[in-house]
Amino acid sequence: MSLHAFDEIIPRRNSRSAKWDSAPENDVLPMWVADMDFRTAPSVVAALERRVRHGVFGYAKVPEDYFQAVTDWFSRRHGFPFKEEWLLPVIGVVPAVSAIIRALTVPGDRVLVQGPVYNCFFSSIRNQGCEIVSNDLVHRDGGYEIDFRDLEEKAADPRTTLLLLCNPHNPVGRVWTREELTRIGKICLRHGVFVLSDEIHCDLAMPGHRHVPFASIDDAFLACSVTCSSPSKTFNLAGLQTANILAADEAVRRKIDKALNVHEVGEIGPFGIDALIAAYTGGEAWLDDLRRYLHANYRHLRDVVERDMPRLRITPLQATYLVWMDCSALGLPSAEIARRLYDQERVWVTEGTVYGAAGEGFLRINIACPRSTLDDGLERLKQGLG
Repeated sequence: MSLHAFDEIIPRRNSRSAKWDSAPENDVLPMWVADMDFRTAPSVVAALERRVRHGVFGYAKVPEDYFQAVTDWFSRRHGFPFKEEWLLPVIGVVPAVSAIIRALTVPGDRVLVQGPVYNCFFSSIRNQGCEIVSNDLVHRDGGYEIDFRDLEEKAADPRTTLLLLCNPHNPVGRVWTREELTRIGKICLRHGVFVLSDEIHCDLAMPGHRHVPFASIDDAFLACSVTCSSPSKTFNLAGLQTANILAADEAVRRKIDKALNVHEVGEIGPFGIDALIAAYTGGEAWLDDLRRYLHANYRHLRDVVERDMPRLRITPLQATYLVWMDCSALGLPSAEIARRLYDQERVWVTEGTVYGAAGEGFLRINIACPRSTLDDGLERLKQGLG
């Protein structure tokens, strides 16, 4: 597939798109929610077309080739072989996170996050009656590091029972290294803290970076963790509601399975099943082209910001298609900056405080769009922030 295919403008307004149709005005350019403006892999489109032509959309049974597709993908792409029976299909990573917290904690437990972090983590924790504790990431030299001393102190609290790890990290775009993940794992093992690793962005590492599944590092980490994954970010399939939980420990898996049934989020549909199989068995070349296009978009944005918006700083993007922009030099709250951009320049970006107090002074910008759309967004940002 030519990279130029990603330059195609696919009209999404009036398509019931949360990204494009949530703003009441038609002149707003949405660069906020994490879905892409690209058509998915041809193998997925073909599989869904076959399913539509069949014309019967009853309750679905997850077939053997679904599980085989998932295990083969992670073995091939991430060097992480695991058993099919360890997988639990679920309708999405956020419902999975909520069900896992319900299964593995009791109300009043403390759950660690590493702010600024994906905002749905907060509601998933609160909805289960648990307390959020943040091991804030350290912003240093334009990038982010883990405060391991603080992590050790907070993990040592006997009320802390779970770490919600974002790997790769949203919104700061870090790919955690094997060494960093090993330090996290050892701290959690020492203090009996279970790890829930959200790896939904695992396939979107930038050149020069490689995703390391937390559970792949050590058998002890595999036993004291569960991993959530999905093709939704990788192949732009969020609306098809398909994800998976990897739980190697049988007792843990039974608890989670029960919670999935309580939450009623374990029944995935026929379109999601067919899409996942087609993506993981026939979408690899498309994904490699996508990653090259996203990296070119990131470099283009970085260069334009450096040239035309010198007061802003772009956090190095190691994974995802979500750029984390430091606007602190403007001296305004990030919510105020985002509001002004929306009102005056008609561009919709996400204020950093959505991701917790540690996100103050930042904006998150989605660059998974054709280059011409990105240029439109950059011009609006320049007018509002330059």
